[in-house]
Amino acid sequence: MKFEASRAKAINKLNNFVENNLSDYSKLRNFDFGPDKRNNVSCLSPYITHGVINEVEIIKKSLDKYSFSKNEKFIQEVLWRTYWKGWLELRPNVWDDYLIDLKNIREKYKNDTNYQNAINGKTNIDCFNEWVSELKENNYLHNHTRMWFASIWIFTLDLPWQLGAEFFMHHLYDGDAASNTLGWRWVAGVQTQGKHYLASEWNIKKFTKDRFKNIKLNENAPPKISDKTYSIIKQNFINSENIEENSLLIFDNNLSFEFTDFKNKKFKKIYLISNRDRSIKLSEKVMKFKSLLINDQEHRLKEQSIDCEVIDINEIKNIDEKIIGLYPNVGENLDYLNTNNLNLNFLYRKLDQYSWQYCNKGFFNFKNYIPKIIATFS
Repeated sequence: MKFEASRAKAINKLNNFVENNLSDYSKLRNFDFGPDKRNNVSCLSPYITHGVINEVEIIKKSLDKYSFSKNEKFIQEVLWRTYWKGWLELRPNVWDDYLIDLKNIREKYKNDTNYQNAINGKTNIDCFNEWVSELKENNYLHNHTRMWFASIWIFTLDLPWQLGAEFFMHHLYDGDAASNTLGWRWVAGVQTQGKHYLASEWNIKKFTKDRFKNIKLNENAPPKISDKTYSIIKQNFINSENIEENSLLIFDNNLSFEFTDFKNKKFKKIYLISNRDRSIKLSEKVMKFKSLLINDQEHRLKEQSIDCEVIDINEIKNIDEKIIGLYPNVGENLDYLNTNNLNLNFLYRKLDQYSWQYCNKGFFNFKNYIPKIIATFS
């Protein structure tokens, strides 16, 4: 497993997957053959999360190779992250409440032996311990394995899902507030109330090709219960006008300006924002990955003679000029802006503006609109 921090490497990975492995994706995608055998999945999520490559160009590349019917499952998986982000944008209090709960739970469990054994891979469940090591070493886990991991954490080890979500965010290269938080909520049974995901021995054995034996799990646990419900907060994701007289802030979710909807706009200057001021501390490896991706974007901008500079998020308040930002999505960067009363106008991706209107319900409703979404951007 190797994730090189550049757009060029991301494009190479995309092209290689489409040419050599996309045809078998639907058939093989649920198998975790181990960290050295990842050809059955694209491994593009660390780049999608940071906007190094975007969903539209991935889907276009796949459709250039195969028809929609042959690509449908792959396209659905690519747009899951778009859906999760839209769902959270319409219910931002879910993220706020998660951080509040996490702060309280973190204090309660900081010396808990069961929790310490889990994060150090010292449980009595061999596959779980191996996945902990894999996560820390590679900063990535197969999607199916993430589901097994979360289920074991919640229902067999009996640990709060909030701490598990924090553990993933700390180590994952592709961690983002929406996909990570809502994915853990879904496994626990509080995202879709009463519907949880229970890992089972037969399922793990089948989809790891018997790499693990004698897996003793709690396969009859009831879903977790939450008394919180979240109504949709209606929002208008409308771009500001007269944007070219501003300087532009780019956060770590949009690191490919020259391929965005705004690439032809003339901004006074571009500021690339680095953020270490987070509620959930990220590992040094994750922070280095982000830093290298930011530097790669800086290099590409300077090659085009675009005036740009990398700054820390704390320095935004010192910028003495009119600024506008590419929307950072609900999460740590937006939290910083709101907490410090930095009321910026934002620019939203066309894909998000169009897709998020269909995120008011579940994914099965959203996927009915995928052909319409694709047709809009073809």
